[in-house]
Amino acid sequence: MTFSPWAEYCLMQHDPSVARVLVLLASAAACGFAPHAEAAPPGDIDRYVAQAMQTFGAPGMSVAIVEDGKTTLARGFGVRDIRSGKPVDEHTAFPIGSETKAFTAACLAILVDQHKLSWDDRVVDRLPGFRMYDPYATAQMTVRDLLTHRSGLGLGEGDLMFLPSTNRSRADMLHALRYLKPATGFRESFAYDNILYVVAGLLVETVSGQSWESFVTEHVLAPAGMRDAHPTYDAAAANAVALHARTAGPIRGTGAQGVLARGLDAVATAPAGGINASAADLAQWMRLQLDGGRAADGTRIFSAQQAAEMWSPVVVVPGTELALPAGMEAMRPDLQDYALGWFVESYHGHLLVEHAGGVLGGVSMLYLIPDAHVGLAVDINSEDAGARRAVMFHLLDHYLGLPPTDWIAIIRRAQDASIAKAEALLKALPNPRIENGAGPSLAPADYAGTYRDPWYGAMTISLPQNGRLRIRFDRSPGMEGELSAVSGNAFRTNWTDPTIENATVAFSVRNGRVYGATMKAVSPLADFSWDYQDLAFQKDGG
Repeated sequence: MTFSPWAEYCLMQHDPSVARVLVLLASAAACGFAPHAEAAPPGDIDRYVAQAMQTFGAPGMSVAIVEDGKTTLARGFGVRDIRSGKPVDEHTAFPIGSETKAFTAACLAILVDQHKLSWDDRVVDRLPGFRMYDPYATAQMTVRDLLTHRSGLGLGEGDLMFLPSTNRSRADMLHALRYLKPATGFRESFAYDNILYVVAGLLVETVSGQSWESFVTEHVLAPAGMRDAHPTYDAAAANAVALHARTAGPIRGTGAQGVLARGLDAVATAPAGGINASAADLAQWMRLQLDGGRAADGTRIFSAQQAAEMWSPVVVVPGTELALPAGMEAMRPDLQDYALGWFVESYHGHLLVEHAGGVLGGVSMLYLIPDAHVGLAVDINSEDAGARRAVMFHLLDHYLGLPPTDWIAIIRRAQDASIAKAEALLKALPNPRIENGAGPSLAPADYAGTYRDPWYGAMTISLPQNGRLRIRFDRSPGMEGELSAVSGNAFRTNWTDPTIENATVAFSVRNGRVYGATMKAVSPLADFSWDYQDLAFQKDGG
């Protein structure tokens, strides 16, 4: 049996944490699933990309492919901005979203190599002010725990601290962390989060004495040869894309394509999802990963030991987390774990290391096939994720020697069915104009006031002279709008910014007085980061 250089290193170290991956490798070899590395990208790549972009409506796309340490494709397709029509090229920087998490893990790996940190150091000993809601989690959480989504927090819990924008600093988010109530026990199960990667970025700053932006640029982006990359989105950058979304329809993702007035304000949350990079950049990043921490020019950025550590599975991703829409089941991995900033999975008997990303107006996907020494990256400057996924799985079919599949048609059918179902659910909701329902139980002025959630902060409900209640999230600039009564003490938001997911606001009333409010996203397809359900507002004086 033959192992990849990474697996061979793990075997030599007798590292029990990688036993699960080695079992996958052995099973793949025993079943005859040898990775099928072609000598060149698929011959139909230009045609397939064009078809995917046209089918799903993505304005621009970048594709990078690395094979055996060489960049065999780094190319741009379409336009950066539907208004200007400027073309995408191999140096156009796209937001890579949560793919950034692997860069933050790499920063910590470098500090481990420098003997300034250990993966098993307790965070509370290294980061002043760190505190979880659960005292046990506070006392026991390690650096490794920060990166592996097993803290006990719920899916996306706390994301409204920065979505869609924020006036908080990273230190503010660290302080708010102590008020996020856990959904499960510490280290009990997997639930994806962003907020602890912000904490990981603060840890980089505390240990290194540099800002996260400065450290990742100096120690990762620059030595890796990622010359187009920048640590946060900058719409004014010469090589930047505009961010696009469909917000005119009844559900986000439907209606005409438009340019977002602003993207996700990722300055404070950059360690979780802020990096922007070009196809040329991502080719260099994938070469670095596949060569165990060594850049294309031979520069050692992090050790082979830390390369292995970052790909070593830590927590099993439950099968319920891997559900896909009907018709797309063939894309589901056989099993999946989370390591340090990476998903590690078995797909049709092949070992893959991957991560996807998404911000408002852009999505990305990056897959590594370690034993074939192949890396694949696809990015688009819109939320039309079907285009990204179809191209990625077309490439995986090619490099894994799998039968070709019409992923474009499969994903399109699944997407249309999902949207139709969501639209039907929306139509069944009570009409916010209460044409046939009971009106509010109290006078509009009774709902006005300041409401506070322990982790989010203040929300203001006001009653202007026009008599229409308004809502404002005080720590999220631009997150404001009107409230429309649904029935009883339930209202629905109508945000001024149409890119913000609307929510139902249910006011809590006791003895004729409002004392609090809870919320829930209206759309069944709302991204998990719109975590309205985690809010529990109490009214001042209520």
